[in-house]
Amino acid sequence: MKIYDKLLQLSRKQASYVCLLDPDELQGENAKYMAKSCEENGADALLVGGSIMVNNKFQSNLKIIKESVNIPVLIFPGIFDFSSSHADAILFLSVITSRNPQMLIGEQVRAAPLIKYYNLEAIGTAYMIIESGNSTSVQFMSGSLPLPREKNDLAVAHALAAKYLGLKLIYMDAGSGAKYPATDAMVNAVKKNVELPLILGGGIKTPEVARQKAIAGADFIVTGNVLETDPDPKLIREFAKAIHSVKR
Repeated sequence: MKIYDKLLQLSRKQASYVCLLDPDELQGENAKYMAKSCEENGADALLVGGSIMVNNKFQSNLKIIKESVNIPVLIFPGIFDFSSSHADAILFLSVITSRNPQMLIGEQVRAAPLIKYYNLEAIGTAYMIIESGNSTSVQFMSGSLPLPREKNDLAVAHALAAKYLGLKLIYMDAGSGAKYPATDAMVNAVKKNVELPLILGGGIKTPEVARQKAIAGADFIVTGNVLETDPDPKLIREFAKAIHSVKR
């Protein structure tokens, strides 16, 4: 079964929990520990990636992570070569809230031959950067203005455009280091108008907030920075329990 079909199955049962691991911030054994800890404590899938790579550990840590777990491992690409055979699939992002052609199609053209070479499942994903109260890494690196957090109509229009372009997922992200996540009202507006699975990340710091975003309509809740700060397995379990309590 393709990973996208598995994601669809998950989204139809209950809200799902996804842990984002930054391979640039992990040592080998720590990458294994974090991946296994996420799986054992309730994560439904792992995203691996980040906005920038300084230590060049992507391939080695991704391989360790993939070999350590049985849940899906998806590449969350940054603005450089993130293609690899050491994953189940890649979120093939187009930053549809950007007006930078490199983020809309340029990077995708560069990556496409390698994705074919690796026979990697590519899941077309509309990536929407949402205003977060801080200047985030993804905003800076992509040269993109975020969607204003109170402009629900703009979010809906971008999500509809993604649907009509044939993309398969919507990913709304306030970004790494976000002061606060996308609003419940924006999440709900997008979900009411676009039936595609909706991923939400950035600024989600507590299980209570995660649950509220799932109630608002997010199908997949992503946490990253909060686990880098506090990798306690108990916190992972609390996030998973809160998110999984929201049934579809």
